[in-house]
Amino acid sequence: MEPITVYTTGPSCGKCQMTKRMLTSRGIPYIEINIREDDAAREYVTEELGYSTAPVVVVDDHDHWSDMRPDHIDRIALHHANE
Repeated sequence: MEPITVYTTGPSCGKCQMTKRMLTSRGIPYIEINIREDDAAREYVTEELGYSTAPVVVVDDHDHWSDMRPDHIDRIALHHANE
């Protein structure tokens, strides 16, 4: 499985930390990008994807979400297990 991308606002974001822990516990590889430190990433998340709440998880161009979503993480984990 290719790593998914998790856009965060840094270590003080509780939902970001919980999302990363859930991904790790389910064996889903991810890359973290802090949108407070990366202007292009912040523009992508807010302007192109239209999100205003972190974390933003991007699986691919058609599969992404914002906020803490255990249901989506479980769905991705199930797909990952079936590969």
